[in-house]
Amino acid sequence: MESSVARAFLTACLLAIVGAIPHAAAQDFPNHPVRIVVPWPPGGNVDFTARTVQPALADALGQQVIVENRAGAGGTIGSAQVAKSSPDGYTLLLGSSGTISSAPAVFKNIAYEPAKDFVAVGAIQYVPMVLTAAPKTPAANWSEFIALSKTKTISIASAGNGSSNHLAIELFMRQAKLPLLHVPYKGSGPAITDLLGSQVETMMDQLTASIEHIRNGKLKALAVTSLARSPLLPNVPTLDELGVKGYEAGTYTGLFAPAGTPPVVVARLHGALRKALADPGVRERYKNAGADVWEMSQAEFEAYVRADVDKWRKVAREANIVVE
Repeated sequence: MESSVARAFLTACLLAIVGAIPHAAAQDFPNHPVRIVVPWPPGGNVDFTARTVQPALADALGQQVIVENRAGAGGTIGSAQVAKSSPDGYTLLLGSSGTISSAPAVFKNIAYEPAKDFVAVGAIQYVPMVLTAAPKTPAANWSEFIALSKTKTISIASAGNGSSNHLAIELFMRQAKLPLLHVPYKGSGPAITDLLGSQVETMMDQLTASIEHIRNGKLKALAVTSLARSPLLPNVPTLDELGVKGYEAGTYTGLFAPAGTPPVVVARLHGALRKALADPGVRERYKNAGADVWEMSQAEFEAYVRADVDKWRKVAREANIVVE
């Protein structure tokens, strides 16, 4: 009897020790380099976002931060890789509305489920979209755009079927009750090129992609899609104030970790990210690119992401948008 009690006691002690090891490791986080996977090629907005915050985040963590590009399948390959990674905080995803909210809404077969496979560590930036008109489109403001829509079906470009701005356009058409002709392109670049050449009449795209063309007078800004006006375009009204009540569409970026990452590690990463984003140099680079640093708690960001995923799934379902 005594020996069995002793064995049970010894077993309990061993289990307690084994269970304490991950906790101790989490308390010691990070003790080697942290890797951020960017699921897009170098040079794009998400890559720029990661590399801008990388040095300041490394300083805040006291460890090297490595940015690794894993592109393919609309950002879903790199995202799926992180979802399947060890939940220890050392492999993170630079997630965005495209990979976290839009892709799961439209892709028929996708290897991850945002709500189940990721924990939202912290928001980085938010970029509203802007409704623009081509140089030859006879509409320089919202009133003229509405008047034109009563005479013809206006064409509107997106970066492609199932893209974030395609979903934003579908929501816009429903809420504004406007029948527009959606023209999908293979990326934002070709769409803007045709818009500048007036081959397509309007476009809804990220402010970061359009801001310079608006500033130099090559594109006409009709409205922004955030609920508040952009400080970069203070004279351009929001769709909400123009009568499309409650309309909001924008793209976000943030850090995500695999589900199951210890809360103490998530808290450490979130705190380091907030510290990095407080760096004046980081904020200035984002501002110059047309992006606003997003001031959110970890819980607020997680709640926003969950709501955003549900929002765009509903839009995709109602518009019957499916990408094979």
